[in-house]
Amino acid sequence: MIEMSSLRPNSGAKKGKKRVGRGPGSGHGKTSCKGHKGQKARSGGAKPVWFEGGQMPLYRRLPKRGFKNPFRIEHSEVNLDVIEKRFNSGETVTSVTLFQKGIIKDANASVKVLGRGEISKALTFEVEKVSESAKTKIEKAGGKINVKES
Repeated sequence: MIEMSSLRPNSGAKKGKKRVGRGPGSGHGKTSCKGHKGQKARSGGAKPVWFEGGQMPLYRRLPKRGFKNPFRIEHSEVNLDVIEKRFNSGETVTSVTLFQKGIIKDANASVKVLGRGEISKALTFEVEKVSESAKTKIEKAGGKINVKES
């Protein structure tokens, strides 16, 4: 009768671990399959995958272009036509409320309101930046703008 305790893998299905450095009779003794001397015979002698044999590596041969400004502030841009659809009159538009309504992807992002579209609701805006065209449209609709320091 077959029971769980008597199950064994088929013979030859599991291969044993290669034991190196166990004498000449094993066939893997002395240099332990590493040849004679050289970098690859040493412990820690592996080279990184990008190593090119001492040749000037690709990342140093190619020219470097431009630069990345570490002080640049990226704004999440939101247009008035999107705000018009998602907000009711009297609500406050902040980065948190824009995130909750799925308009922007980061609740902590600094927001700039742009003037595409029209707005007819009186909303209060608490954002980092507002374009001139958006500012005139918001004030014309009876809304207020509080520009936060970013």
